[in-house]
Amino acid sequence: MGRHAVVAPVKMPGRKLILSIIGAVVVVGVVASGVFLWVGGYLNPIFASADPGCAETGKVVVVADTSIAPALTEIAEQFDEASELCLSTEIIAQDSADTAAVVASGGAEADVWVPESSVWLDRMNATAASLGQSLPEVEVGSSIASSPVVFAGAATKATELASEPVSWARVLGGALPTILPDPEASAASLAGLLALRGHTSQDDPRQFAGAMIELGKSIPASTSAAFGTLSAAQQPAVVVTSEAQVAAYNLDDPAEGLVAAYPVDGTVSLDYPFVHLSVADAESGEPAPATRAEFVDAFEAEVRASAKTFAAEGFRSPDGTGKLDIAGLGAEAPAATAALDGAAQLEILRAWSVLTLRSRMLAVIDVSGSMEEPAENGLRRIDIFQQAAVGAMQKFSGEVELGVWVFSTARNGELDYEDLSPIAPLGDAAHMQEIAGIIQSLPTRLGGATGLNDTTLAAVQRVRETYDPEKVNSVLLFTDGRNEDENGIDLDTLLGELAKIDDPTRPVPVIMIGFGPDTDLAAMQRIAQATKGAAYSASKPEDLGTVLVDALSQRSCRPDCG
Repeated sequence: MGRHAVVAPVKMPGRKLILSIIGAVVVVGVVASGVFLWVGGYLNPIFASADPGCAETGKVVVVADTSIAPALTEIAEQFDEASELCLSTEIIAQDSADTAAVVASGGAEADVWVPESSVWLDRMNATAASLGQSLPEVEVGSSIASSPVVFAGAATKATELASEPVSWARVLGGALPTILPDPEASAASLAGLLALRGHTSQDDPRQFAGAMIELGKSIPASTSAAFGTLSAAQQPAVVVTSEAQVAAYNLDDPAEGLVAAYPVDGTVSLDYPFVHLSVADAESGEPAPATRAEFVDAFEAEVRASAKTFAAEGFRSPDGTGKLDIAGLGAEAPAATAALDGAAQLEILRAWSVLTLRSRMLAVIDVSGSMEEPAENGLRRIDIFQQAAVGAMQKFSGEVELGVWVFSTARNGELDYEDLSPIAPLGDAAHMQEIAGIIQSLPTRLGGATGLNDTTLAAVQRVRETYDPEKVNSVLLFTDGRNEDENGIDLDTLLGELAKIDDPTRPVPVIMIGFGPDTDLAAMQRIAQATKGAAYSASKPEDLGTVLVDALSQRSCRPDCG
């Protein structure tokens, strides 16, 4: 569950024990017939390890996801005790994300890999391609077990959680507080996002993007870390995880157990494919000998015949059936209603990576007199902006860094802009409170014309001065008009100055959001193109919330978003 690697060597019968058994057989043979003849192969082959050739047993290495490694270790122990070959099984527990990277780079020294999900094979191939490596030679077998994606909640809050049906629809609507472990490391989280997307309205693609932004506000590094936050949550919350991970947690006899809540609108199920890796003989470099392949095949057959062992650890059969008798889990398996589409999951992971990039932004807000004018719904433009700004603040995580300027003409002496709050983390309560106060004060700051060009240049320069290469640095500019500062620079001069300070290794895109009928979208697009940013137009001020989702979700396609 956590990120770790544990070697679990199997137990082999001791040499003295085997010799004593052989001695007993010899005695029985003499008593029964009066004659004892040692003829190779006549004794049970289980004693072959007593032969001097087995003084040092070789090892077949199986790298298994940490969730299923304990079950495979138990199976391997029993299998090796009955093995007829001079080999033993070594189970190495490792997170599938780590193994996928190792195999992709060509550094795997194992015979078998059992990942948590077949999506890791897609990740492996994608990583190999990005590294310029040829695709790893693997033979992918069918699943040996399965585990549905569920919502895990604290057992002490089970009654509250059950007061309403748990569903992906409630997650999309923000009605079910949900914790999502990092999908970069958790197949259950990534599969959960696939299930979530399946319940998104086809007419509103922003709904899924908005949900991912909300889930990305806090990203636990591991499932165990996510479980640790449940009991401390102020209101009942759930963690997206697998049924097997809930079982493993409860089987460790924790102080407070978990309960698995099964989505009423269906779910997906993790598969655990048995993957044969291409392994060469360590000394000769030649393909592994036949006896090694026979051993692996025999072990695989033993694994596939071990449904009871898997069930005791919280796993269902490969087809998703089977009953469990573990505290916190339902006895019967829920039906998986969607296929585990690997390509779709990789697409979602790319989108997630973009949406959860930690940002460092300077928000620049138009407070010219025209913001006092009414919108179609009767509210002033500044009132609509305030509502959208509060909603946007709720979407950002505490790791996002944000600063605030306001601008009009001659706002601060001869300057068109005024620095109200420095760029700092929203996780700082005092800074968050300061920005909230600024948003509330905006109606009292209105006046003047729109000093757009001078402000844009100064904002880009300010972000460059304090550039953080570990974050996405940008200017987020809101305006309801066009440049009206006759004493300031014109558009061509602005574009020329932006070109002079452009540095492809330290980009500062300007994201321009115009709302209302008076914006100069053509000028905004030219500014955005010069900085590899984007220009968005909200035809109605109340569309600002929707445009903000686009501004965040399209960071990977700029400046060529459709």
